[in-house]
Amino acid sequence: MLVIRQADVKKLLSNKEREHIDAVRATYLLHEQGATVIPRSVFLRFPDQPSDRIIGLPAFRGGEHPAAGMKWISSFPGNVQSGIPRASAAMLLNSLRTGHPEALLEGSLISAARTAASAALAAEMLTRESRPTGITLVGCGVINLEILRYVNAAIDTLEEVTIYDSSAARAGEFARRCAELLPQARVAVVDSLDVALAAQRLVSFATSAGVPHTDLTAVAAGSVVLHVSLRDIDPETLLHTHNIVDDADHVCRELTSLHLAERMSGHRRFIDASIGQLIAGTRAFTPDPDKVTVFSPFGLGVLDLALALEVHTAARELGLGVDITDFLA
Repeated sequence: MLVIRQADVKKLLSNKEREHIDAVRATYLLHEQGATVIPRSVFLRFPDQPSDRIIGLPAFRGGEHPAAGMKWISSFPGNVQSGIPRASAAMLLNSLRTGHPEALLEGSLISAARTAASAALAAEMLTRESRPTGITLVGCGVINLEILRYVNAAIDTLEEVTIYDSSAARAGEFARRCAELLPQARVAVVDSLDVALAAQRLVSFATSAGVPHTDLTAVAAGSVVLHVSLRDIDPETLLHTHNIVDDADHVCRELTSLHLAERMSGHRRFIDASIGQLIAGTRAFTPDPDKVTVFSPFGLGVLDLALALEVHTAARELGLGVDITDFLA
């Protein structure tokens, strides 16, 4: 069993944004081709802590480099007030020959990287006809900072970053980090969500919202919204936008905005396509310039698996991590 700590995971992920985007693209294609197995995620909730949860995401990826494993990730929003990260995670990889656990990796950095790579891939694909010159980031946490990093790697046209968060102090600190990441960009903090939504034609929601809290009336027609946190947008609104998902069966559950839209409408016809279908060319999609396009990724565990496998392989090659030879009897 190779245990790979956070510092080593960070080192092995660093400066590989383009490679991660390509790995996510290849994995989405495998998923579209039926070469993955992704059981429904398990949500562990606590009766006296309604905002907290731990999610288990098992997955198998076939193809040239098959792998199996599971991500176990917690979300405790109250951690932020204590100055510690909201999310923490562990990633377990299993041998496909024996089933034995082969590696245990710190998973929060992998989770953030695959989330950001997925969002950047969608931004790259959905803005091909008109590249944005700026991005609005709603929610000032780790995920949106990584999304900014990865979108900048996918789209080299960003000149402005607009920031909104319910905490002015958090937004101010986040703006400083964004300016360090993109020194060529103009970074602005605004005190209204609608002002933020109207400011740019590419918007990313990465919040801890548990229930929908906004429509998209302030968003300009033809814009692309990366709805990474899945529960921000009023479900009625989604019935009138273009909707791209990673997997409809996974995303239409656990009271996401799309799940609520499905309940409201009684169907899923408001979903235009999956991103895998767009990559494979199995579904045509021509957006109406008068509509907003929303990308809502549930966050498939097979993406974590893809990046964890790359980290594990590199760690073995470089001699990183702690090898526990007697983990199993």
